[in-house]
Amino acid sequence: MGGFDPLHSAGPALVWTVVLVFVFLECAVIIGLFLPGDSMLLTAGIIFASHQTGHVQIWGLVIGTMVAAIAGNQVGYVIGSRTGHNLVARKNGRYINTENLDRVSDLLQRHGFVAVLIARWIPWVRTLCPMVAGAAGMDHRRYTIASSIGAVIWAPILLLLGFYTGGYLKKVSWLMPMVTGSLVVVLLVGTVIGIRQYRAEMSKPAEEFDIDDFPTEDYADTVPLRTVRRPARVSTRIVWTDPRH
Repeated sequence: MGGFDPLHSAGPALVWTVVLVFVFLECAVIIGLFLPGDSMLLTAGIIFASHQTGHVQIWGLVIGTMVAAIAGNQVGYVIGSRTGHNLVARKNGRYINTENLDRVSDLLQRHGFVAVLIARWIPWVRTLCPMVAGAAGMDHRRYTIASSIGAVIWAPILLLLGFYTGGYLKKVSWLMPMVTGSLVVVLLVGTVIGIRQYRAEMSKPAEEFDIDDFPTEDYADTVPLRTVRRPARVSTRIVWTDPRH
């Protein structure tokens, strides 16, 4: 792979494994809140820029990352739907608190389809969105379409951005290994810190958070059209009277 010996000896398989596992976890379960996401994709792109088969590897990883993100979103949605309307927050938690759950719930209630697309680009919302959408009963078909579109846009942008940035860094012989090594160290340290934060967060007292059902009239974009009930048309009869009487 060039430049960074541990990665060179491990080969692309290590990069593939780490990226796909982390992307899936970030979209599916709470621990994903504390794992690196966007920075990991950028780093993976930079690493593959110095690999002999980098062009093939990066496009394969793009497809794999899309699949992992879509699968993670579905698992998160199912987990949320099976919990019913009660999600468990953490009292005075940094991320898993009632305030953040309320923000995500309000975002989905107000903007529905568009909110799921936006959530893909906000790290902590990206993890909470699937579970909140499932718990609130957002239409599964619309959620799947929105979350899949978000994943299909998100993965190639970050991976290719890192890949082509790595192409420029590769032109300076001493710069590429320094940048690659630094990014890998940062990701490793960030992962360790994230796991410690996750354990500290989950050790805090639990408190329930009730998710409201998705509305069927006020926000028609968030539910199938067949569930919208329009009020019956009311006819009005106007009677004219002679003002002389």
